Amino acid sequence: MIAKVSTPASAPIDFDSIKNLTTAETLAVDRLILNELSSDVVLINQIGHYIIGNGGKRLRPMLLLLAAKALGRIDERHLTLAAVIEFIHTATLLHDDVVDESELRRGKESANAVWGNAASVLVGDYLYSSAFEMMVRTDNMRVMDIMSKTTTAIAEGEVLQLLNCNNPETSEAKYLEVIARKTAILFSTATRLAAVVSGADAATEEALAVYGQQLGVAFQLIDDALDYKANSEELGKNLGDDLAEGKPTLPLIYAIQHGDERQSQIVVDAIRQGSREAFNEVYEVVKATNAIEYTEQCAERAAGLAIAALDCLPDSEYRQALEALAHFSVQRSH
Repeated sequence: MIAKVSTPASAPIDFDSIKNLTTAETLAVDRLILNELSSDVVLINQIGHYIIGNGGKRLRPMLLLLAAKALGRIDERHLTLAAVIEFIHTATLLHDDVVDESELRRGKESANAVWGNAASVLVGDYLYSSAFEMMVRTDNMRVMDIMSKTTTAIAEGEVLQLLNCNNPETSEAKYLEVIARKTAILFSTATRLAAVVSGADAATEEALAVYGQQLGVAFQLIDDALDYKANSEELGKNLGDDLAEGKPTLPLIYAIQHGDERQSQIVVDAIRQGSREAFNEVYEVVKATNAIEYTEQCAERAAGLAIAALDCLPDSEYRQALEALAHFSVQRSH
């Protein structure tokens, strides 16, 4: 069980003001992405442009760019790796939506809903391959080692999540292991690679990796909470998707452990059956057991650990932006 450790109180975060710190670099990364998506196979272009152009915060490449700026400077290798990170992330989204049979992604039809599962999986594979092709250009075996281990961890996390589906006996520890591998690892890799390419010392590299890992955990836990408190339009997906897929997320795990016998059974049955129809009943149990608040407290603790890891950096507007992103991760409504 994660103890409650809150981040310091802060005013609402202006996400756009953080994005503006890397505007020029992000435009360069976007140009690189569009160039790399250029293929004589028309469907690859269509799906790749659709998913990459479909909104999103571009958070992972932004983390790499901000961390690099906090360490002193950005060069072409940082831009290349920022594009690599976005390609890997996009490939995982394509594959995730197929596995989860999702119909919405960021408020629009998912690629698999438009083009079908086979096309989505194959274009996801293309993005993975392109990412590794781009990595080779950095001529850095350490980068290749980190990215290969990252993609392996993501795949392991996906399989672990699949094993947990429809299993109401999934523990909090097992669930946190899934999100550590499936989600947080790419955040961690983004900030670690910034340090590696910038030539930072081992302690700084490790601290930035911890920052990214804990930030990724905070983001995922807030996503779990939002599935029971946001609305579909804000969230960009259907409420209850996780429940319909039989995923035992942290609010459900906590509700089972802290509800009375009847309440626990409602959640257990809904996970086993993967039932969206049970959403309203489950929501009442989640609310009654304070499972949303507990999940948010866990996210706040992770965000606090992320902020503490930034002690490795000198003070600058870029370090402050990284800290603000940790606050944003637990304040956001979508």
